[in-house]
Amino acid sequence: MNLPEKLSVRNLEPADDRVLEDLLAGLLNEQRSINPKWFYDERGSQLFDEITRLPEYYPTRTESAIYGDHASSIAQVCGVGRQLIEPGSGSSEKVRLLLPALRPSEYLPIDISAEYLFASAAKLAEEYPWLTVHAICADFASGWGFLSDYPSDQRVIFYPGSTLGNFTPERAGVFLQEVAQLLGSGGRILIGVDTHKNSEVLEAAYNDSAGVTASFNLNALEHINDAVGADFDLTGFSHRAIYNDRLRRIEMYLDSTRDQTVTLAGQSFRLEAGEAIHTENSYKYSPEDFARLALESGLEVITRWMDDKELFAVYALRPMG
Repeated sequence: MNLPEKLSVRNLEPADDRVLEDLLAGLLNEQRSINPKWFYDERGSQLFDEITRLPEYYPTRTESAIYGDHASSIAQVCGVGRQLIEPGSGSSEKVRLLLPALRPSEYLPIDISAEYLFASAAKLAEEYPWLTVHAICADFASGWGFLSDYPSDQRVIFYPGSTLGNFTPERAGVFLQEVAQLLGSGGRILIGVDTHKNSEVLEAAYNDSAGVTASFNLNALEHINDAVGADFDLTGFSHRAIYNDRLRRIEMYLDSTRDQTVTLAGQSFRLEAGEAIHTENSYKYSPEDFARLALESGLEVITRWMDDKELFAVYALRPMG
């Protein structure tokens, strides 16, 4: 790979044995599940980018508009010339809206889809030749030790896309505590959070008429087939997404359309018609609920930016004390 002068890449993909262990544990539960990380091979990342452009899917365009409209004030709150870290960076599209204002000393995109990450990072480095980019393929859910090789006491953690909603509120709190520990003096977290709202708006966003979200959901099984030699038959599953108003979360499932047997890593398990594999939660937070979660995690909301319809919120946080 011919890399731009200011780009470095580092591949820390997890070992296959741990991946298999985690995958089997979820699939053999009473409520079968797979980790949302399986969405994001190269094809899944491309499908998600397509989802973000769908008319029903308001979060991306709404959040992007907030960054575009408030880039200067975001830079004032978060600081200019700092180390910018983006866990789950994907195509690094949203960060482009902030780079001219933030002018980071270096940008660290982190993602688990190596090929997609490195291609995105190379493109970004070419577009911004003044920017030093360190692309890291890693699963940050397993720890942040790799950041010790990129020391800084002036960090901004950028976590857009309401990705925090994939965690339970309890796990989201732990994540925020972990991230807070990465910040140096004056460090900041800039985070995008989807808001609790009418269920019709939310369910439409996850059940688009073009069927792209369904393809994205099903691609998780294709990714598992390719990565670990499973034999999921994609024609035997259908996509379903509902909003659980009580828990304030979108729930995504792959429903088995028939009785079938799946083999993975030498183990077989039976799925009955109608049985579901839970693939994702996406929790939604009111501003009050999120401020409470941040406070419980040792963080303070400095300020909040929202669109006129209050569909989406972007928060700047700092450690307390």
